[in-house]
Amino acid sequence: MIGDWIAESRVRVDQMRLLVLKTAWLMKTAGNKGAHTGIKAIKIATLRSVHWILDTAIQTRGAAGLSQDFPLACARVRSLRLADGPCAVQRKALALAGLRTRTAATWRSAAAEPSQPLTIAAPHHRGQEPLVTNKNAKTNPPSSPNDDVDVLIIGAGISGIGAAVHLRSLRPGTTFAMLESRDSIGGTWSLFQYPGVRSDSDMPTFGYGFRPWTRSKTIAEGHLILDYLRQTVDEHGLTDHIRFGHRVLAAEFSSSKGRWTVTARTSGSGQEARFTARFLFLGTGMYDHEAGFTPEFTGVGDFAGTVIHPQHWPRDLDYAGKHVVVIGSGATAITLIPSMAHTAGHVTMLQRSPSYVLSLPAEDAIARTLSKVLNHQRAHRIVRRKNIAFTRGVFKASRRAPKLMRRLLISQVRRQLPRHYDVDTHFTPRYNPWDQRLCVVPDGDLFKAISSGRASVVTDRIDRFTKTGILLTSGQELAADIIVTATGLTMSPFGNVRLSVDGRGVEYADTTAYKAMMLSGVPNLAFALGYTNLSWTLKVDLVCEHFCRLLDHMDAHGYHTVAPILDDPAMERVPYMDLSSNYVERGIKAFPRAGTRGPWTAEMAYEKDVERLRQGPVEDSALRFAVAGVPTATSRPGRTR
Repeated sequence: MIGDWIAESRVRVDQMRLLVLKTAWLMKTAGNKGAHTGIKAIKIATLRSVHWILDTAIQTRGAAGLSQDFPLACARVRSLRLADGPCAVQRKALALAGLRTRTAATWRSAAAEPSQPLTIAAPHHRGQEPLVTNKNAKTNPPSSPNDDVDVLIIGAGISGIGAAVHLRSLRPGTTFAMLESRDSIGGTWSLFQYPGVRSDSDMPTFGYGFRPWTRSKTIAEGHLILDYLRQTVDEHGLTDHIRFGHRVLAAEFSSSKGRWTVTARTSGSGQEARFTARFLFLGTGMYDHEAGFTPEFTGVGDFAGTVIHPQHWPRDLDYAGKHVVVIGSGATAITLIPSMAHTAGHVTMLQRSPSYVLSLPAEDAIARTLSKVLNHQRAHRIVRRKNIAFTRGVFKASRRAPKLMRRLLISQVRRQLPRHYDVDTHFTPRYNPWDQRLCVVPDGDLFKAISSGRASVVTDRIDRFTKTGILLTSGQELAADIIVTATGLTMSPFGNVRLSVDGRGVEYADTTAYKAMMLSGVPNLAFALGYTNLSWTLKVDLVCEHFCRLLDHMDAHGYHTVAPILDDPAMERVPYMDLSSNYVERGIKAFPRAGTRGPWTAEMAYEKDVERLRQGPVEDSALRFAVAGVPTATSRPGRTR
């Protein structure tokens, strides 16, 4: 087995040497610009080889016997960038190629001494401890309550899964575990079970950049999104890394140890489990999964029918032939109404004020055509760029010419409803487009349900619930068998995990977000909060890429800890999100604040984040790097102005 491994390693290293020679020739004949293709090929090949060598090592001998030079070369190769000059490119690629002889000798030595302790060491700069160590030959993924890993990911939804795949692909030697409070992956997409639950973003951009969305539907139902996430987990071998039924309660960072200690409560037994990690990645989303928001309605107890919130939809609810009133005008209500109208006797959307509604095709004809002509990967890249450009264009136009966009959006609604329908009352909002999120309806399904008479809209205020329905302030009473309170969600900052640094508690609202992915004064922590005006996952991909680059930088220089420090107390701090939606106004005060300049801004602009997170450098004057035992900074986490 070791002989086969050495032989395969030689083949892969020789292939990389050929790529180096090819790149050197391109640099000589076409300049640096012409060498970009060769540089990309080297990086792809080296990352694949690093992944293969580590995986094979772990499967064969639990990664025993690898020399300390190997992870150092891995870190150098992972830092390869298109911006590198000719010398840097050849030096970094040859760093891995030069390991052929040393690695082969190490494996022969390991074969002769099978009792050697297991160690995979990180670069030993400035006294750094190995990132991955296991003196007891424990080769399976972490499973005990006291596991120690490099990165502990909180949440196994779309953000947590994205972080895990990026770590596995870009940093194959990094150990990680995922803690999920529920008994399944998917987050929102496994929690919400109401009829018609679907994305309100197009799937080519809502899906991951590394895994194309190949289904025909652009606006997809929740079960299709959940299938996509399950397939992603299976394809990347993440299942064994997930600890289901672990609700994280608290996390404390020790500067002297350079590690987090995380306390979680296990479901069922209620016992506490502890994990330690070098880095904490918060992929919890921004909503409370325990309870949605329902206002206090007078007379709820008098109603003889059923009152439910979409977040806790009963699986056995029978609404066939019944009169249903859905309270709300947001994305959930607009999704529920056409879905229930097929079966219910009648569905009424009761709203206090209307929202902007945009009808888009459920299937993208351009994407379908490109997928037939090109392969999925190439088609995915083109469609993704197209959709990003369209969504960003609509948002920018709404900001620059709100009156024009208002007319365009409302005129689109008029064209899809009966001629004399009261659009001014029911579909003309009081605010400008994109002051709140646009509600997307695939193929105008909401308007079709209204036009057919199976659904209707009432714009009024609730006076009280009655035995048979809802009495409105206008005096009208809506009869109902079932009332659905689609009145919003409850925002929850990072799953309400209690953070502390060296015994001092961290109040999220007192911190300032750095590059919209780290917290001021909090070491070794990253988080992923997606866009509010674009697909959530576009931001997650960028954050995860930058996070891996940050880890590469720390490995290459031997740093243990890093923390963003805000040294400008005069800088104005603003809410992290600037939407005027009710759920945002209710909950945003508990979240970190954003700054107004430099890396402290939290602009919901994909093109700016590409420049900042994908193309920009890791080094920054606001970041404080340190080794274990040395305080990262003198300022404490908390209020920065």
